[in-house]
Amino acid sequence: MVVDITKTKDLNDWNTEAIKNKILEMVTGKDVESLRDKVHFYQTELVPYFQELSQRNPLPNIADQLPIVLGVWIPIWSTIPFQDIVPGRLQQQSYQIFHDDGYYANIARYAPGHQSAVWRRFASKLPAFDLMVMQKYSVRDENWHIQNVGIFQALGNREKVLTSDKADEWFTTIVKSKFPEPEAKIDLKKELQFYEMDRNTIKKFEKAYLNTPVLEHLYIDNDFRLVKSQREAKQRPSYTIAVRRY
Repeated sequence: MVVDITKTKDLNDWNTEAIKNKILEMVTGKDVESLRDKVHFYQTELVPYFQELSQRNPLPNIADQLPIVLGVWIPIWSTIPFQDIVPGRLQQQSYQIFHDDGYYANIARYAPGHQSAVWRRFASKLPAFDLMVMQKYSVRDENWHIQNVGIFQALGNREKVLTSDKADEWFTTIVKSKFPEPEAKIDLKKELQFYEMDRNTIKKFEKAYLNTPVLEHLYIDNDFRLVKSQREAKQRPSYTIAVRRY
């Protein structure tokens, strides 16, 4: 990977807010690109900004990050391959939600066909597909400890927006109904039996579910998170930029 040293040196003179705003400006509209294009964009354009911002992380201690991370976040841009296993994800209806009970969820609405003007007319009568990937989080040995606990889905009216409030309510309901006890387990195969999901897609979810993800905040403050994650040791790291919803 080639990093523009001159650009990196120039960034030393930028204030932190300017770097964050520049990153948001650069990724605007790019979350719909292919994973390959996003990885290339990261390697050729974003690396110096990410490196500089990571050196300014105001909360390097994991324990200090826990109260800050609580709430609803909007993932603006990400190179996580998992999130686009199902086509048609609506970026403006995608959320990361952290609760203070040790659970957090990635929730997104999918509306296949919405990207195409030709298919949009036919797809408008089809239901939307809401997907929740739920995990538990804690701190172990001064690192984030992440455990996959469930993948859930629901059908919805694509004409009605999946708001952050509705997503948070769904998340809360699932926790109360599926995890009444701390060590409750989920039968993943039972949860993933909607007719909209083919067997090949289910296998991808099952594989991801069995892994133990690694998560690191390269930068986190009250309104902005730059997250490095890895689903398994042999997988390349992924990066996510998220801003606070509330």
